Amino acid sequence: MFLAHLPAGYLLTKEIQRRIHETKYLWIGLVASVLPDIDLLYFYFVDHRQTLHHEYWTHLPIFWLTLWAFVTIGNLHFKSRGVSTIAQIFFLNVLLHLVLDTFAGGISWLYPLSSHSFFFVTVPATHAFWMFSFITHWSFLVELAITVWAIVAFVKSKKV
Repeated sequence: MFLAHLPAGYLLTKEIQRRIHETKYLWIGLVASVLPDIDLLYFYFVDHRQTLHHEYWTHLPIFWLTLWAFVTIGNLHFKSRGVSTIAQIFFLNVLLHLVLDTFAGGISWLYPLSSHSFFFVTVPATHAFWMFSFITHWSFLVELAITVWAIVAFVKSKKV
């Protein structure tokens, strides 16, 4: 996914806010929706594109689920509604990022039991520049649809 992480994060966070009757923390959802891609800095500037960035720890569901479990267990002691809300928004957006990356990018959902990357769709290399292969593939329409949906939702929210 190239475009859809942030718009999808906006949609998810707005839905969570609607369900829990809370209007704060949109920025947390937006940051979390793109956070796993922070590994692109390492990918380009340190690793020099030697390892697919979806293989880094920031794209491993087990890392985020374990962290979420620790936060939840820690919050059992403090019983803070704010921490619970922030954790829910944060971790659901990170997991949404991974689900979206599973669509055509591949995520190791069973790691550490298996390093197999799961894909919904395989995008063949049809162009010399890899990004053109993704942009010209039919699956890119899904990204555009999510982006348009988020724009419509944003415009509607400003009219209310």
